[in-house]
Amino acid sequence: MPTDREILECDALIVGAGPAGLSAAIRLRQLAAESGRDLSVYVLEKGAEAGAHILAGAALEPRALAELLPEQWKTAPFDAPAGDDQFWLLTEKGKWKMPAPPQMRNHGNFIASLGKIVRWMAEKAEALGADIFPGFPAAEPVFSENGRLTGVLTPDQGVDRDGRPGPNFAPGVEIRAKMTILAEGCRGSVAERVIRKFNLRDGKSPQTYAIGLKELWEIPEARARPGLVLHTIGWPLDAKTYGGSFMYHRGGGKVAVGFAVGLDYANPHLSPHGEFQRFKTHPAIAAFLRGGRRTAYGARALNEGGWQAIPKLDFPGGALAGCAAGFLNVPKIKGAHTAMKSGMLAAEAVFAALQSGAQNPETDLTARVNQSWIAEELRRARNIRPGFRWGLWGGMAHAALDTHILRGRAPWTMRHEPDHAKLRKKSAAAKIEYPKPDGELTFDRLTNLAHSGVFHEENQMAHLKLTDPAKAVEINLRDYDSPESLYCPAGVYEIVARDGAPALQINAQ
Repeated sequence: MPTDREILECDALIVGAGPAGLSAAIRLRQLAAESGRDLSVYVLEKGAEAGAHILAGAALEPRALAELLPEQWKTAPFDAPAGDDQFWLLTEKGKWKMPAPPQMRNHGNFIASLGKIVRWMAEKAEALGADIFPGFPAAEPVFSENGRLTGVLTPDQGVDRDGRPGPNFAPGVEIRAKMTILAEGCRGSVAERVIRKFNLRDGKSPQTYAIGLKELWEIPEARARPGLVLHTIGWPLDAKTYGGSFMYHRGGGKVAVGFAVGLDYANPHLSPHGEFQRFKTHPAIAAFLRGGRRTAYGARALNEGGWQAIPKLDFPGGALAGCAAGFLNVPKIKGAHTAMKSGMLAAEAVFAALQSGAQNPETDLTARVNQSWIAEELRRARNIRPGFRWGLWGGMAHAALDTHILRGRAPWTMRHEPDHAKLRKKSAAAKIEYPKPDGELTFDRLTNLAHSGVFHEENQMAHLKLTDPAKAVEINLRDYDSPESLYCPAGVYEIVARDGAPALQINAQ
C-alpha cells in the first residue's frame, strides 16, 4: 500500500474534542497568551464536528468550567438549573421514594446538552487560536526510535472492507507534536496502546466498566418538569447486578432518559439494551414518556474503576486526560467536571514541559492531579462502587457507612475484580426473555441505531480486529452463548452460519 503521507507539525496535539480535550486546548492557548509565546495547538476530533458523538443530556457540575472560563462560563448554553432531586427504588410495578444520597444532590448544577456545551467550548478554543480538525480520528500512535510518542496517524481513506486501496485511496496524515494529550474517552484505541506500551496500569486496580444507553425524548409539556433530576435503582435488574437509570428534564418538553449496567454482571444472557427498554415500561416511567417521541439514541462505555484504577498519567511524549484515564465519579454519576479539570491540569503540565527547554520534556500531570480537588473528590468515593460486589442491599449499606460514618476516609482502599471474572457459564444462568418492542415506548436495537446519527459506508473496513477469532466460537459461544452479541448496543457482533458452522460476524456498517 502506498505510504507517502502528508506531515503536519505542531507544539501540542490533543486527541479528542470532548470536555477534557477542549479544556486542555483552551488552557494551553490561555497560557500561551499570558506568556507571550506562539504555541500551536491542534485538536483532532473523529466526529463531523465537536460534540457530534456526544449525546445531549447531562446534569453538569460547573466547577471546572467556572475555573477555566471565569468571565464566560455563565453564558454557556445550559437548559435549566437543576431543581428537584428524586431517587427511587423500583419494584416491578411500584416505587419507593428514598432520600437522595449526598453525591446525587444537584443544587447548583445545570441540566444541559453536553453536545451543545462542547460545541460552545470549541468556539472558545478556536477564538483563542487552537486549530480543531473535525472528521480526523487518530488511528494509531507514532513512536520515535527511543520509544517516545511523537504523534499519531489518521486513517487511510478510500480502502475497501478488506483493507485494499480503492480508486479514491489517500494515505492518512502523520501529525507530529512535541507533546501529545490523549483525551479520546473511555478505552480510546490510541490511549490503550500507549497505556500498554508504557505499563501505565502497573500496580493499579483493574479498571471496571459499564455500558450506558441514552435516548432523547420530546414529551407533552404537561408532563415536563424542567430541572427534574431523577435516578432509580432496582427493577428491572436483579439485586446482584449493578446499575440504574437517570432522567433529566431539560425544558421545552425535552427529556434525556438513560440506563447504565455494570459489565461485571453474572448472567451471560443479559442484554443492557433489553433492560433499558424494559425499564421504560415501568408505570412510573411510562407515565412521563407515553405519548411522546424518541428523537435520538446513543450509548457509550463508562469507566467505573474510580481512583484506584486510574493509571499513571504521564508517559514519554505526553499525558492522559479525561475518560481515557477514567475520572468518572461513579456515586455522583458525573465525569464531565473532572474530565475538564484533568484537561486543564494536563495543559498546564504540557506547557511547563515545553517551557522547560528540555530536548525530551516530560510532564508531571500525575503529581498535579494528586494535589488537586479531583484527588480529594475521587478518593472519598473510591470504596463505594467496589462495595456493590455484595449486591444491591449490601452495597447500599456499605455506601451509607462509607458516606455518613467514615465520610470517605476509610483507612483501606478496596480493589476491583476484573469484570469478566464475574460472568457465569450459560449452563449456570437462567435465560432472560425480553418483551417484544412496541415501536412507541420500546424499540429494537437496529431501530434505535437509525436514530444515533452514526453512519458508516457498507464497504468500509471494520476497525475492530480480533486477536484470536477462534475464541469467539470455541469459548464465547460454546460456554457463554456469545454475550458480545447482546452487550453491544449497536448489534455489531453477530453469530452467523458460515459454511455450515457458526462464526462471529462483525457488522462494520
